[in-house]
Amino acid sequence: MATLPPWLIVDPLLQQWLQEDLGRGDRTTQSLFANTQAPIGQAKLILKADGQVAGLPLVERVFQLLDPQNFKFETALSEGSSGQPKNLIATMTAPLDILLMGERVALNILMRLSGIATMTAQYVEKIADLPTQLVDTRKTTPGLRLLEKYAVQVGGGQNHRFGLDDAVMIKDNHIQAAGGISQAIALVRQNMPYPLAIEVEAETPEQAFEAVTAGADILMLDNMSVAMMADLIPPLRAKNPRLKLEASGNITLETLREAALTGIDYISTSATITRAPWLDISMKITA
Repeated sequence: MATLPPWLIVDPLLQQWLQEDLGRGDRTTQSLFANTQAPIGQAKLILKADGQVAGLPLVERVFQLLDPQNFKFETALSEGSSGQPKNLIATMTAPLDILLMGERVALNILMRLSGIATMTAQYVEKIADLPTQLVDTRKTTPGLRLLEKYAVQVGGGQNHRFGLDDAVMIKDNHIQAAGGISQAIALVRQNMPYPLAIEVEAETPEQAFEAVTAGADILMLDNMSVAMMADLIPPLRAKNPRLKLEASGNITLETLREAALTGIDYISTSATITRAPWLDISMKITA
């Protein structure tokens, strides 16, 4: 189930983006209603392409921050549901100046997150009948990580670590800095906080076996061919039946299922975020 962080965490982001867009004021809208109070109006969010909708709670929150008393939000498509061009997503009622001032920020969030959810769903569908789980990476847009990773959840994917502070992951540069895999694992296990697990990135079979022997809890097989992974997984599991295995690097939508059929536990990819196009959505004032 996709879960947003508490509004205590999200609201400062939304407020920052509203401040960025509004600047010293919406010159156009404020000029329209310079001599009168803006009347209550209605706007509709409409899909313009096939896709999966993500970000509706955030859209609602954007307008609530602008006018908590008068804004009303009625969804026609639920969060995470799929739709087609011309499908109504939601109807919004508020003073017209509020609808106009919040339009771009709300649409930017909705289009970006819906694009990620849509691409994630395509990846997840490829391996839906297999036990392998699809996970994301830390390759995210600065300032948007919380929401982009939320969109991955909406699309049916799982989140890898959110930041450097919530998991131990020994990568190639850590191995180089420590002088080897065994040395890196020993140093990290001595100093890391309880109860974190240790994941190690292995680029060769030799590195993979060294990492398991040294006590890695999770092993990432990085940029390995499907054939190599298929050969490695059985002896690695025999060495440590509790070992979790992750595949990463150069796995595309076309090769995803083949990689999952090796028996890998997780496949991590940045593509669902870094290569996801925005889903085309419009907002039309109708009354």
